[in-house]
Amino acid sequence: MTAKVWIVDDDSSIRWVLERTLGSEGFECESFADGEALLSSLEMRSPDVILSDIRMPGIDGLSLLEQIHRRQADLPIIIMTAHSDLDSAVNAYQRGAFEYLPKPFDIDEAVTLVRRAENHLKEQRTKRKARQQDPASSPEIIGEAPAMQEVFRAIGRLSRSSISVLINGQSGTGKELVAHALHKHSPRAHKNFIALNMAAIPKDLIESELFGHEKGAFTGANNIRHGRFEQADGGTLFLDEIGDMPLDVQTRLLRVLADGQFYRVGGHQPVQVDVRIIAATHQNLEKRVADGEFREDLFHRLNVIRIHIPALKERREDIPQLAQHFLLRAAKELNVEAKSLHPDTQAYISRLPWPGNVRQLENVCRWLTVMASGQEVLVSDLPTELLTPITSTAEPGQPALSGGWQQQLQDWVAAKLALGETDILADALPQFERIMLETALDHTHGHKQEAARLLGWGRNTLTRKLKELDLS
Repeated sequence: MTAKVWIVDDDSSIRWVLERTLGSEGFECESFADGEALLSSLEMRSPDVILSDIRMPGIDGLSLLEQIHRRQADLPIIIMTAHSDLDSAVNAYQRGAFEYLPKPFDIDEAVTLVRRAENHLKEQRTKRKARQQDPASSPEIIGEAPAMQEVFRAIGRLSRSSISVLINGQSGTGKELVAHALHKHSPRAHKNFIALNMAAIPKDLIESELFGHEKGAFTGANNIRHGRFEQADGGTLFLDEIGDMPLDVQTRLLRVLADGQFYRVGGHQPVQVDVRIIAATHQNLEKRVADGEFREDLFHRLNVIRIHIPALKERREDIPQLAQHFLLRAAKELNVEAKSLHPDTQAYISRLPWPGNVRQLENVCRWLTVMASGQEVLVSDLPTELLTPITSTAEPGQPALSGGWQQQLQDWVAAKLALGETDILADALPQFERIMLETALDHTHGHKQEAARLLGWGRNTLTRKLKELDLS
């Protein structure tokens, strides 16, 4: 396939020479007199390589470089300039230029650079395609954060054991994934892994689901039904949200754990089973025991080994890797090319609080696979609720992001910059002063001089600010 090369230079003779020479070398060339025209074309199509002058009317080469890389970070851009000084070269490289080409240049050198840039892009695309592997071949749990390494170590230590395990962690942290991993790396791996979510089953059906029933045990019981315990015989039974199990069922579960046998609903013959129990909860079971809502003896029976799954905000370094994994998986499911995250987007999502944890991140990645306009996801492509974290994701009475107001301000500024906004301070300063002044006036019950004293302002400053902010 013919590589497309775009040339932007306000010097028509440079454009003509490059178009003619590169065209004779087999490249498909298009030229632009300014950066604005190139950016307009970039909205509809994309080249493989860009050659850009550094000093042009309107958008200069370095600003153009930054704007292009916000949309397509891996697009190689060669910067040309007659100002072959060290500062120009350093600025070009720092802003992500593929190469720096000082004028006057040897035309053969320009052709060689364009070929290098073309090959570089091909390598990047090949690597990206190779990463679009079958998600089933990926690790079942992803994480390099210290808290996740502790989880991996626990799974490793338990690999030769069939002991009961209690997994705790917030909703959406991946407790069932850990339970799967414990089963997969255990002596019972060749037997069934059966999962049951206590919170998803009506209370009057839980006993039948767990222990099965005999024919005629109740209206509609037309046949013998094997419950989850029998289905999991020899393997693992994962009881998710164990804290929601009714007390009478807890009693029956305790007996099974103690004796290894149970009776089907309506049955009179004991059923013997050999099942490993892995339980999970997002609740504080100790508190439920204290409140009389969970049996203390069952708690101790289950709590032999406990594994804590950290919230996503406690393993921020894993977020970019997790996001890319979910983007690959969503692309595989939808049979489309996988999207990638711009570095600014990776940094931005790594600072978000993610109250829904890994499950929320996965859902966002599925949404982006369908809704993001380009192959590279920009901050502006994110769902609206993620672009206003300070106002939309905070719990009542709590800051949205950790680290105090300074961290929240830093995240707010970073988000504005990532969206390409300018004059941020000029827009924010009046809002900042208004909040300070209104809060001080509220505190002093409208006493202006006292408010000014608390803020460290003189009378004249207060009068001016009241007028500027239209608070008089």
